[in-house]
Amino acid sequence: MGAMTETATTGTPELFDGEFWNDPYPAYAALRDAAPVRRIDIPGGPAWIVTRYDDVRAAFTDPRLAKDWRWTLPPEQRADAPATPMMILMDPPDHTRLRKLVSRPFTARRMAELRPRVEEIAADLLADLPADGTVDLMAHYAFLLPVRVICELLGVPAEDRDEFSAWSATMVDDAPQDAKTAASQKMSAYLGELAGRKAAHPGDDLLSALVAVSEDDGDRLSGEELVAMGVLLLIAGHETTVNLIGNALLGLLTHPDQLELLRNDPDLGKGAVEEFLRWDSPVGNAPVRFTTEDVEIAGTTIPGGSVVMLGLGAANRDPARFPHADRLDVTRDASGHVAFGHGLHFCLGAQLARIEGDVALRALLDRYPSLTLAADPDDLVYRHSTLIRGLRELPVTLGGV
Repeated sequence: MGAMTETATTGTPELFDGEFWNDPYPAYAALRDAAPVRRIDIPGGPAWIVTRYDDVRAAFTDPRLAKDWRWTLPPEQRADAPATPMMILMDPPDHTRLRKLVSRPFTARRMAELRPRVEEIAADLLADLPADGTVDLMAHYAFLLPVRVICELLGVPAEDRDEFSAWSATMVDDAPQDAKTAASQKMSAYLGELAGRKAAHPGDDLLSALVAVSEDDGDRLSGEELVAMGVLLLIAGHETTVNLIGNALLGLLTHPDQLELLRNDPDLGKGAVEEFLRWDSPVGNAPVRFTTEDVEIAGTTIPGGSVVMLGLGAANRDPARFPHADRLDVTRDASGHVAFGHGLHFCLGAQLARIEGDVALRALLDRYPSLTLAADPDDLVYRHSTLIRGLRELPVTLGGV
């Protein structure tokens, strides 16, 4: 897909501009080769992006790359600035405390117990698809399945799902800042009110459990932390999986040899999900970090107080780690990819996302063996976001049951 514009000084491509959104991988390859650590402009100001696999993976565990935004402030202002209550934006020991409090419901065993319900939701959604004509699988399947799963898991009423989805999309896409702020405020206010209802009338859901969670020493989530955790789980709990499903389906429909392999060997399913996560990562860049001091990466010094982006999509296509990295290969051992991050902030819901991706793909391919893409791949449009990578629409012809 389209060529990138280049800077006059480095000859490396501009990011987040023009046709980059539809196919960022040539730009990432150019950066890995010529400027693996480079200063760029993103909405909100300048940042540094890291693109090579080894550098990205090492950066995840470098304590000099903090999550606390206050490191961007002068020392005399830092202590008086408010900390964020959201776990993903915290460093130890605050992050350690919250992670311990909320990790219990996300064990591999408990997530595996959700698989039958995920299968039921997938079957219901597929049964509702029209028998003929063109169908947008993003709107009618890839989007709805994870939204229903995370809302059921958290205890969000079904009638409120559409509002949550709209707020989430505004917060992660490159929308105007006032729109992002309004969406965040609405979601937080709603979750605060819902948490109050759960406290008075607990249910068998995750939000009720988070309201009640405590340790032997009496530690528990504050009201502000509870709302922030709900916002995080709702957004991260469906945005990643929506794009995993959509990107995987497009990959299969544009690589019929890989589609045939997956159809003929169901045992490839779980490994194929790892390959989809690597090949077209649903989170293009990890949430930003901040340097606590000057940090040298790949021979480039990033000044203290800088914003740093870790390029997950770029790292997962690094041929130094994954031979023939641009090739989709559902038989590949894709373990070690960084689609879910690495280290302390490894995605809490990674196992659930894997289950949803596996179930969604298998159920669709089994029910519709003649599924075909109903558009030129070059005409498909991706969402404009420096964080996630996902399609706006995926029109297909189901081809009958």
